[in-house]
Amino acid sequence: MNMIVTGTVPVPLPLDEMKPWNSARQMLVCTSVIDEAADVKTFTFVVEGGGWFRYMPGQFITVELRAKGGDLHRTYTVSSSPSRPYSISITVKAQPTSIGTRWMFENVRPGSRVRAYGPSGHFTLARNPAKKYLFISAGSGITPMMSMLRWLSDCDPGADIAFLNSSRRPEEIIFRDELEMYARRMPNLSLGFLPEARSAAAPWGGLMGRIDRHKFALLVPDFMSREIFCCGPEPFMKAVSTIVRAEGFDMGRYHQESFGATSIAEAVHKQAPDISLDGTAAGLMVSFLGSEEQIACMPGQTILETARAAGVRIPAACESGICGTCKVLKRAGDVDMRHNGGISAQEIAGGYVLACCSRPLSPVEIEA
Repeated sequence: MNMIVTGTVPVPLPLDEMKPWNSARQMLVCTSVIDEAADVKTFTFVVEGGGWFRYMPGQFITVELRAKGGDLHRTYTVSSSPSRPYSISITVKAQPTSIGTRWMFENVRPGSRVRAYGPSGHFTLARNPAKKYLFISAGSGITPMMSMLRWLSDCDPGADIAFLNSSRRPEEIIFRDELEMYARRMPNLSLGFLPEARSAAAPWGGLMGRIDRHKFALLVPDFMSREIFCCGPEPFMKAVSTIVRAEGFDMGRYHQESFGATSIAEAVHKQAPDISLDGTAAGLMVSFLGSEEQIACMPGQTILETARAAGVRIPAACESGICGTCKVLKRAGDVDMRHNGGISAQEIAGGYVLACCSRPLSPVEIEA
């Protein structure tokens, strides 16, 4: 039964009487905020007015934050499991320079209403099922691994899983208690923790230091036979991919998640052709049907840039063709779209484009 928050009294509704969350129309309501570790919190939400969540373990959502100075959009991996569809959770870590996440820490409480978009992403075992898995992560990169592990715990508790996590100190291992509980209940789950340094706050007697070939082989001696999912800071993922590639691992069975927006944004920009849209300085007209605005798109501009010039609001997070937040329906016209996986072939066939990486080739009509 679902627990829909209406005031202070939750009302249970059967799943088959509800529709899945529609991120274009429905807000989320926070039901709990839990401290997981230093500067790490889990926020859990339900659908305002009722609904359930349809997503794949490992996917992410984009959260809209009404911070000072204007709206912010941040992508966060879902840490909960779709096997429990009545609520959705994101586990986020605030870095010293964080703006959006710090705003969430200070402002989102049980009862808070939050706009979110999604789900999106291709980093999921649902697309790459296997007989044996290796989930390897560092820091908050553990969140998609927890979503996949929680799903397997509910739906395939006998799955063969090696779960390896690196952290700075033992007390910073996110979800440590829950992981150890799963290890007691799932007979084929093995855990490997690798803190970089000791700490007086949490005694440690196991392996320590940064990941390398020797530690990797000790913690997961049969990694060559596993489907590998990796998530964490870029240097960590580079180290892991270098280790397994050097051992001759089939990299078609290696999957990693990254929101490296800056580098990929630069790649998208370099890929974009030097299009002289209609041979004039005026550009091509883009019509935004929802707001009845019309403006010329200058040569080389994206639909997102044009929308901003017209004062039309299109939510966007990565602006690199990765997250899918800026997905809009194109009613007419042609565009050159160079994306990085943030939109599916089915969505493209249905007329959708990513505004951040689509440049008009003709007059275009967009629902926005």
